[in-house]
Amino acid sequence: VRTLRKQQVTQSDEGHQEYYFGLLNEDEQRGYREILEGIRNFEEKFYLSLSGDDEIDRVYHAVLKDHPEVFWVHNREKVYKTTYTGRDYCQFSPGYTYTEDERQEISQAMENAYQEVLAQIPEGADDYTKVMTVYTYIIDNTDYVVSDDDQSIAGTFWKKQAVCAGYAGAVQYLLERLNVPCIYVEGDAANSDQGHAWNIVQCNGQYYYVDATWGDPIFLGEDNGYQIPNLIAYDYLCCSEKELEKTHMISTDYVYPSCQSENLNYYQLNGMYYDTYEPGMLREVIDRSIESQEAYTIFKMSDDAVYQEVVDEMHETLMEEGAEYLGELYGLWQVSYSYSEEASLNKFIIYWFYE
Repeated sequence: VRTLRKQQVTQSDEGHQEYYFGLLNEDEQRGYREILEGIRNFEEKFYLSLSGDDEIDRVYHAVLKDHPEVFWVHNREKVYKTTYTGRDYCQFSPGYTYTEDERQEISQAMENAYQEVLAQIPEGADDYTKVMTVYTYIIDNTDYVVSDDDQSIAGTFWKKQAVCAGYAGAVQYLLERLNVPCIYVEGDAANSDQGHAWNIVQCNGQYYYVDATWGDPIFLGEDNGYQIPNLIAYDYLCCSEKELEKTHMISTDYVYPSCQSENLNYYQLNGMYYDTYEPGMLREVIDRSIESQEAYTIFKMSDDAVYQEVVDEMHETLMEEGAEYLGELYGLWQVSYSYSEEASLNKFIIYWFYE
């Protein structure tokens, strides 16, 4: 322990932002490095130059939040340690979850995922393109399933099944390898006491929230014999605090970078965002969508009032008129469509079926 205390504490670890490390005091940062080194070396027990229960718990979970790649360590709420009366150090027992063969298999799955993402990113791509590529990749390749591996990136990359912790850790892992700063964030879903996890990214000089879990919606499956498309929800791709707080409760346990910018709102960037209610323009959007044989037409509104006006008009005339136009254009004697109203997000989606 005396030797540990004489060692210089490195202030950075190549390839990792280590946001939570920066929130710790000097003694805690020393313990952070001791824990990380012991885990990376797969040591069953090792000494820490810390002894307080709260500080060790805080430091241990700071390591886990900063380093999703150490998937083999237990992600338990409380740590296991042996303390000594009158001593300001302890013996720490991380606990590991996988065999060496499994660790190798999972590590290879992580590398394969990174290479697949890298192949989808054009040379010279900006941060937003990288974030969007990772966001869609995780959603397309992960099922939201509760399982033994769901709390880490092992579930996401190895089993292709995870819950929010696995999604958020996987986003962090891939973006850090792509040199995009990314923070693992914990909080709650609105109107729920169950914990939730997502990310903050630094993108083109601004901070934004990213929640790949909630970007992966579960639809009803089949409706009237047709498969409803599993549409990615881009509301949680590079969104602001104002947008996120509609559905999330941000933890006050830590001070996070402010996410106020709305410059990268997906729907604004792609012409699906409406500040005012204009019936004629909305009908034009529907017609263009049908002419292009798009599977769906999305309307994202700026506030509740505009959203309600659009919803009322959709039910009164717009969807029926769109369906009639679809039938006329493609010579269909019977037309089917479906729709979803997402009031919490001020979003309305129409699904078109062309057979």
